[in-house]
Amino acid sequence: MNSTRRLVFIAILLAITVITLGAYTRLTHAGLGCPDWPGCYGFIDVPQTSTEIEKAEAAFPQRPVEVQKAWNEMIHRYFAGTLGLLIAAIFILAFKNRDKGMPLFLPIILVATVIFQAALGAWTVTMKLMPVVVMGHLLGGFVTLCLLYLLYLRLTPYRVPGGDFSLRKYRAYALFGIFILTLQIALGGWTSSNYAALVCTELPICQDGWAAQLTFSNSFDLIPPERETYEFGFLTHAERVTIHAVHRIGAIVTALYLGWLAISVMMKAQSKFFRRNATLILVILGVQVGLGVSNIVFNLPLPVAVAHNVVAAVLMLSLITLTYSLRRKI
Repeated sequence: MNSTRRLVFIAILLAITVITLGAYTRLTHAGLGCPDWPGCYGFIDVPQTSTEIEKAEAAFPQRPVEVQKAWNEMIHRYFAGTLGLLIAAIFILAFKNRDKGMPLFLPIILVATVIFQAALGAWTVTMKLMPVVVMGHLLGGFVTLCLLYLLYLRLTPYRVPGGDFSLRKYRAYALFGIFILTLQIALGGWTSSNYAALVCTELPICQDGWAAQLTFSNSFDLIPPERETYEFGFLTHAERVTIHAVHRIGAIVTALYLGWLAISVMMKAQSKFFRRNATLILVILGVQVGLGVSNIVFNLPLPVAVAHNVVAAVLMLSLITLTYSLRRKI
């Protein structure tokens, strides 16, 4: 099991890398850097020579080659493909060792998730960045990471010293915290995929008059009107304000709830394990709030925007640690 656990740990690091590269690809508007899938303009890598570029643009005249964007997209695909192969290897090891207590259910779910995630990656290109597909692809990356982390926890033998039985009442609250954070991550993906991240430029919600612009008629329609491409968005200003404002309100609710949960656990915990876990959640939550504010104040700088995605993933992992430990380790 130790070798499998090490392999899962490597896969976790690779999944975080894939999420980082996915955010970078999306934020550099390189989602259609390669107009086909899984190759790039019909090549296995990015066309670079004048002959290759000429051939590529003849095959895809509507999409001139932008080498940097194409590389952003292909590097993301290479890492995602490597992660898929690694997860397949984990499944094979789990299947071979199923009689030795190796959990098999999570590896099966992981393989199914990766297959669906690959389909979402293809649809992201073929459906020209349809928002629901882009958001689904983002959530699929987070789900893959979380499943890998759950498998890692399952393979890690530990108990919380002393039990801390007084914390059992927080099991449901921690699980609800995962639900709230998942909704907030989805709202972030919806905001990004509809190019609404820069539509509100003031704190705490939006600039003056935002409430009068709220319209929910089309802002959250999962099936949009058919278009040749959804790149750079298609919604009206008011609809984008609505999406962004809901994301901001969701951020406030999420921060308050997770802050309350972490402080409550910290005050009630008798073991260092839970006190440290709760403190870590508070620290990561503070960093995430700071990154969100910085995105607004500094007009969505690329490093901060990418970090905002990555820290959301780390916050989810810390919350999963708390929830899993409360439910299975005391």
